[in-house]
Amino acid sequence: MLERFRAAQAGAIARLHRLARAGRLPQPWRGNRPGFSAALRAAGAPAVIAEYKRASPSRGVINLELTPADVARMYAEGGAAAFSVLTEEAHFQGELRFLDEMAFAGKPMLRKDFLLDPLQVVETAATPASALLVIMRMFDGAEEVRAMLTAAREFGLEAVCEVFDESDLDVARWAGAEIIQVNNRDLDRLTTDLGTSRRLAAQKRPDELWISASGLDAPEQLRELAGLGYDAVLIGTSLMGTPDPGAALKKLTAVAKERSKTQ
Repeated sequence: MLERFRAAQAGAIARLHRLARAGRLPQPWRGNRPGFSAALRAAGAPAVIAEYKRASPSRGVINLELTPADVARMYAEGGAAAFSVLTEEAHFQGELRFLDEMAFAGKPMLRKDFLLDPLQVVETAATPASALLVIMRMFDGAEEVRAMLTAAREFGLEAVCEVFDESDLDVARWAGAEIIQVNNRDLDRLTTDLGTSRRLAAQKRPDELWISASGLDAPEQLRELAGLGYDAVLIGTSLMGTPDPGAALKKLTAVAKERSKTQ
C-alpha cells in the first residue's frame, strides 16, 4: 500500500517542481495558525483529533454526504481538540481545499497525506493547516525525514511523525521529531491491532507528545491509551461512518470520562 501511495504522489510533486522553476510556488498563508500540540496538551489526555475522511482503501466510501464545513462545525461542537483532514485524492477522495473550508472553526488542523517532498511542505504552508503528517516508511532514510521536518519548522508548521515500530521510532527521533503518532494499522494487510500502541508506549519520553491512531472506536480504548501515556488519539472512520460525527464524538468522549470517574 505504501508503494501505491508513493506512486500516487508523483504527479503532484512534478507539478510543484514546475511551479518552483517558474517562480510560482504558492505563498505562505497569512492568517493565524492555532498551535497543534498546544491545543492537544490543553485538552488533556486523551485529546481527540477528529478526522474528516470521505473514503479509504480498507473501507471504500465512508461518507460523501457531509461537506468539510458540515463536519468542521459538528466536530467543534462535539469537543474535538483538533482536526485531521485527509487531502490525498487517489485513495481517500481528499482535496487540499478542504483545509480552507474547515478553517472557520478555529481548530488546529493536521494535513494528513502521503507527503514526500519538501515542496509539499511549502504547499501545506499556503493553507491554514497547523501541522502535517510525515510517515517514516515513506522515506529511504532519516536525512530525507529531517529535511521535511526542517522545512516544516521554517514555515511555522508542526510535524507529526508516524511510526509503526521501534525502527521507525529511531528514525523519527534522529530526525528531530517532537510529535510521535503510532499507527495501529498494518498497511500491508489493512488490519488494525491496538497491540502496536500498547507495545510502543513503553518507549515514550516525557518531552514527546504521543498520538495513537487507527482502529479506535470505544471509550475503553481511549481510557486505556491515556493510562499508557498517550496524549491524544486520532479517530476518523468510526465517527465519519455515522450521520452526525460530532454527536458520535461527544458520546464517545463523555462515556470515556464518565467511566474513568467511576473507577
